[in-house]
Amino acid sequence: GISPLLEFAAFLSINFAIINIFPLPALDGGRIVFVLLEWVRRGKRISPKTEGLIHAIGFILLMTAILAITYQDIIRIISGESLIP
Repeated sequence: GISPLLEFAAFLSINFAIINIFPLPALDGGRIVFVLLEWVRRGKRISPKTEGLIHAIGFILLMTAILAITYQDIIRIISGESLIP
């Protein structure tokens, strides 16, 4: 029925939420780090330009990692290897 589909959707949603709070630039957890830094520095903000640059670099690194992992998975599928090591 529809129950396994709903369970899978809930599983994905929870996993995405957990990954999103990792303290990496370009994710919500990265933004939380900047808010905490502002709090530790007693309200002194990091310039929006600097914060934007850090988030942009983090986004590029995150996309590079995603592409590299996807490429490796495609190569494994083409060569007949299992995706699970």
